[in-house]
Amino acid sequence: MSLLLGWRGCVRHARQLRLGHYGVPVPAASLYRALRPPEPPPALRLRHPAYQFSAKTNSKNVLSAIVSKIRLMNKKYERFLERTFPRFYQLYSTFLKGFQVFISEFKEIRRIKANMSHKNIQVHQLPYREMERLRQFRRDLIKAIPVGILSIPPFANYLVFLLMYLFPRQLLIRHFWTPKQHAEFLDTYHNMRKEAYTEVIDGLIQMSQLVADPKLQKQMLDLCKKVQKGVHPDISELKAVRMLFVAHPFGIQQLKVQQVKILSRVLFLTPRLPSALLRYRLRSHLSELYQLDQAMLKLGTGELSDNEVQVACYTRGLNSVHLHPLACRTWLNQWLALSSSLNDSETSLLAHSMVLLSTNFTFSSNH
Repeated sequence: MSLLLGWRGCVRHARQLRLGHYGVPVPAASLYRALRPPEPPPALRLRHPAYQFSAKTNSKNVLSAIVSKIRLMNKKYERFLERTFPRFYQLYSTFLKGFQVFISEFKEIRRIKANMSHKNIQVHQLPYREMERLRQFRRDLIKAIPVGILSIPPFANYLVFLLMYLFPRQLLIRHFWTPKQHAEFLDTYHNMRKEAYTEVIDGLIQMSQLVADPKLQKQMLDLCKKVQKGVHPDISELKAVRMLFVAHPFGIQQLKVQQVKILSRVLFLTPRLPSALLRYRLRSHLSELYQLDQAMLKLGTGELSDNEVQVACYTRGLNSVHLHPLACRTWLNQWLALSSSLNDSETSLLAHSMVLLSTNFTFSSNH
């Protein structure tokens, strides 16, 4: 027993070494670990780059497959509609394309607005196409807002869809018209404003009696009577009386309220407003038209497509829906020849020229 105890004591004594100045005992196992040479680091396991993106690639493949499947199903559905319900398919495809064009145009308007804000420029400083796009979009938005408000109540959208189907001209914007509807509705709108053309000329004849200068009075009366007889006037005849449209009696601020209402119908503006607001709207629209003309002159009519020329002529009073593109360009050049010679204070002549230059225009008479 004593030998066993002595052996254990020796072992304990051997395991307790004294290190340092203070002789702190250190266990032998700890000393062994401290003095053991370091093991080499484990070899790095590199993965092939393809494996790093495998999950992402797989998700993209799945998403692409789903999108392809949806497109295939959509094409089958469209073919089914085209075969079974051709009339409904035409409305469906027109609405779908119109919605895509509207979204694209909305993005373009946002880009134009952001560019204006970034460069700190006004609308009249924009290029012609951007100015025209803003003008068209504003008119479309004014027409679409009431329809959007009607769709807010629960289940009211079903009624709105029915109304849009029954009254597409009144409720739908141009993006959702079929090509046939587009030509038909533009004809309808022009016939509505054309009803005011005779009243505009009659009003000019009545106001000509107030002109003090006998020579100018005669020139104005001759111009009106020439149009009444079915003759297309020359641009020089309009330029000869331009000074009458600055102040009394033909200036915008001096026009009779009845004449302002008639001209508002020519520009597709509602005449059912207070006279002050009516005059302000007419003046602002004519000023915008004048600025568009200046921007178009900078661009040049040769840079415009046939469709752009047709739209420009229609906006300025001519029914260009069924006119040959060359006839539209001829008329537009005549209009710009007049507009370029005017000042901003003479825009009243532009409003009356929408009637004077478009009433009897034929391509043969000016070619």
